[in-house]
Amino acid sequence: MKSKQKSLAFYLAGIALAAILLWLDRWTKQLSVEHLKGQADIELIPGVLKLHYLENHGAAFGILQNQQWFFVLMTLAILAVLLYVVIRMPKTVHYLPAFLLAFVLIAGALGNFYDRLAQQYVVDFIYFSLIDFPVFNIADIYVVCGGILLAVFVIFRYKDEDFYFINHKG
Repeated sequence: MKSKQKSLAFYLAGIALAAILLWLDRWTKQLSVEHLKGQADIELIPGVLKLHYLENHGAAFGILQNQQWFFVLMTLAILAVLLYVVIRMPKTVHYLPAFLLAFVLIAGALGNFYDRLAQQYVVDFIYFSLIDFPVFNIADIYVVCGGILLAVFVIFRYKDEDFYFINHKG
């Protein structure tokens, strides 16, 4: 496959993945608004996991309440870095996991970014009551799991020289 065709295939795969994940995030948030807002929690696993509607005006653990400008700037900065890396990353099978995980992170960032811009809060609805974990959503899962998996790949698969493309001029 020619280089330009391979690059196009990579980008289309990444964009398709991000679009599907973003749609899933939006759909689950809409379902939570329709079925959980103003309703009693739904116990999925008693004493462990429940669906609980929450309008989050801050970040995890309730920090930075109503600091929308901060979240907008941070999200734009993170998206810019991710896009810079994705564009510069070689489009080879070796980098495919990192490439796709970058699009998982992009989907997570865009999912919550959309909420913040559209309604000034993020809809959260998944609650692990067993450990009193903060209520979260599908986009949060993308960010956390994508970030952890990317870290695992960076630590165990890629070597320092695999990141030459970040600063390489050409």
